[in-house]
Amino acid sequence: MDRGTGLFSSLVGKFFLSFIDLMKVNKRSIWSWALYDWANSAYATTVMAGFFPLFFKEYWSDPNNPNQSTFYLGMANSLYAIVVAALAPFLGAIADQGSKKKKFLIFFAFLGSIMTGGLWIVNQGHWQMAVLFYILATIGFASANIFYDSLLPDIAIEKNVDSVSSLGYGLGYLGGGLLFLLNVIMYLKPHLFGIPDGATAIRLSFVSVAIWWFVFTFPLILFVSESNDEKSVNLIKAINMGWKQLIETFKEIRNMRVVGLFLLAYFFYIDGVDTIVKMAVDYGMSLNFPNESLIIALLIVQFIAFPAALIYGWLAEKIGAKAGIMIGIIGYSIITFLGYFMTKVVHFYILAILIGLFQGGIQALSRSLYTRIIPPSKSAEFFGFYNMFGKFAAIIGPALMGTVTIIYGNARVGILSILLLFILGAYFLSKVDIEEGKRIVKEGFQ
Repeated sequence: MDRGTGLFSSLVGKFFLSFIDLMKVNKRSIWSWALYDWANSAYATTVMAGFFPLFFKEYWSDPNNPNQSTFYLGMANSLYAIVVAALAPFLGAIADQGSKKKKFLIFFAFLGSIMTGGLWIVNQGHWQMAVLFYILATIGFASANIFYDSLLPDIAIEKNVDSVSSLGYGLGYLGGGLLFLLNVIMYLKPHLFGIPDGATAIRLSFVSVAIWWFVFTFPLILFVSESNDEKSVNLIKAINMGWKQLIETFKEIRNMRVVGLFLLAYFFYIDGVDTIVKMAVDYGMSLNFPNESLIIALLIVQFIAFPAALIYGWLAEKIGAKAGIMIGIIGYSIITFLGYFMTKVVHFYILAILIGLFQGGIQALSRSLYTRIIPPSKSAEFFGFYNMFGKFAAIIGPALMGTVTIIYGNARVGILSILLLFILGAYFLSKVDIEEGKRIVKEGFQ
């Protein structure tokens, strides 16, 4: 065995030992929490990234006007983001005061699940109804994630928060990928399942996502507890207390420079990540790539992102979450630049591999880094701000790409415009002092 092979084996061995140690800590609550990522990632994969943009362009919208459907889809993604961004901090404050993080999560998760199943009834050409159901389902998806993220401090300690967060994303990619694989087989080989055609298979895939999401939410409901259950109050009182807390936090956050800088950085770089995730299939279709190739690329992302997210979490424990995020931003910048020059299906596959390497890691480490610099007693509210910035950012990216595509009549220019977001994100992240943030939390909130 040569030196390079021995070093690689040692690193892999240390990673798996670290992962095993993680599983020994509060095993049931960690797995139950992480399984919600397994549950809702089916929506992110099969619906948001996969079949909805494909089906929207060719079934619900006008297949002869792809640039117009790109505009509609971009606007739909921006509209749901406005709603979530406007409500997120206020709902978070209410949840903190009333110890209702799980209750809000359940409500929005079930809203998303029901609306996703409702896509089954939308007939061909009815793009307005499809957009309505999609917006409501995505509001459920994104809002539930506020409270899911805010439960992370309740089940993890600082030592393992990167690994726990990465476990969630890793299981999400695996679970979402497995169901998506089944849905893809249903679409490509509908006769194997007794399904009459591919269109029916896609509509059934929306139903399968709804059921998957619903069922795998229950472990979190049963086995994850909020750390402040004892201070639960009724909803009316929680709303009143939440409003007052929100005003106080607005005053506090002005003095928390580290949080503000991180949220500004996150605003830009996560916008780029989310835009690529949501618009990749639409972009590939605009370049006239076959539907089957686009679906294969999505599967590549899912199954590479599963181990990559876990390894990313372990790596962050060695080099720090901030450095790990910066690596992800650089990786995505390269992906965006290469996307402009993409001409062949094989290029799309290569970019899918690169996205899989960075996507889960940058998301997981953003969540765990933010957990370190916010007061645990206000986690839902602060994650409300986190999601507010993320969703306001998500307004810009899809709208920017869709509008630039319409103006120039060229989707390549649209995708290249996203590069600016990663550059700005990297700049502001470089200004974030994590140790200062941890010190302020310790001194100011304990």
